[in-house]
Amino acid sequence: MTVEKFLVNPEPLRSLYGHVPDLIDIRIRSINLNWRGPTVTLRVDLPSYPEMAPQEWTDAGLDTVQCQFQFLAVDGISLTDWRPPVVGSVETVSWGTERRMRVTARGSGLSLDFACSESVRVGHVSAFKIKESGSDDGVHRFMSKIDARRHSSLPGTEDRTFYER
Repeated sequence: MTVEKFLVNPEPLRSLYGHVPDLIDIRIRSINLNWRGPTVTLRVDLPSYPEMAPQEWTDAGLDTVQCQFQFLAVDGISLTDWRPPVVGSVETVSWGTERRMRVTARGSGLSLDFACSESVRVGHVSAFKIKESGSDDGVHRFMSKIDARRHSSLPGTEDRTFYER
């Protein structure tokens, strides 16, 4: 099942794609586990570049869209394989009777399962030019005006305001 059904703020992705892309054959860049909430945040490269990308992105020769998906009220986490870089898929399915869902992320080098609330947030949407090595370092153009003002590239993992909110 698509994550779109569970997004509380799908507008950033809908404005680019007209819909929320399925999370199939995506590059999963990072997994952030935070005891507050508790939350799991996945930073991913979406499977295709949008036809409705901002002209600024097109003019800059950017070719990949990246964002974070934050899953709230997480429990029952099982991370049994994590060997990045990972190309895989994230599946979500309603589970139980209390507005909960199961999330499964699988790929070569990834096995992640957990339960969470049916409220998923998308954030930190950006575009960049992927390097031949698959790296995402370098210039990122962020959709959010706040992110664009604060960052011209991905911040270090110690930046808690970027990776935990």
